[in-house]
Amino acid sequence: MDFDTTLYFITDSTGFERDEFLKRVRSALEGGVTMVQLREKNKTTREYLDLATEVHKITSEFNVPLIIDDRIDVMLASGVEGVHVGAEDMPVKEARKLIGKDKILGATAKTVETAQKAYEDGADYLGVGAIYPTTTKVKTVLTSTETLDAITKAVPIPVNAIGGLNPDNLGVLKGINIAGVCAVSAIMKAEAPKEAAEKLMQAFKEIRGEQ
Repeated sequence: MDFDTTLYFITDSTGFERDEFLKRVRSALEGGVTMVQLREKNKTTREYLDLATEVHKITSEFNVPLIIDDRIDVMLASGVEGVHVGAEDMPVKEARKLIGKDKILGATAKTVETAQKAYEDGADYLGVGAIYPTTTKVKTVLTSTETLDAITKAVPIPVNAIGGLNPDNLGVLKGINIAGVCAVSAIMKAEAPKEAAEKLMQAFKEIRGEQ
């Protein structure tokens, strides 16, 4: 399945009513995000599935893949495009067996060794970080830009930087051959998610020398 990780938006519904949350997802898509990951750590399976179905309706309008964080059962039941597994989730090899070859499989990597193994076991892309401290509830360990650079050179699949990234601090990534950036708070908590997404995309293009 074709996909583009240039601007990878990871959601966080904490503190938002459902309508406001869905409105923000739509706004981010209008701003140009190229992939969306639905990340819900505290919802029941039924709540997660219900929200995934609603979000998928929106992402489908924009022809943007929807990735479910961690929960392969929710991914399969909702019919979305893929799943992302973290270091403490199901191993990449087993995840690939369950989802089949046609779905997108993302994985988290913090070292060259784990990146290479994830690729060998079937991952389609990698998320590497955290580059900066984050405000999300997910446990984070900082990853150096040197490690990020080494990972991009060690695997042939797209590698995205993640962790506290915003338009003002992407400069540290200049010269590293990442495929894109992942953002949670920079878009989710922005007053105007559409404009926030546009600014982040512009900043990424600038460090890539495209603008």
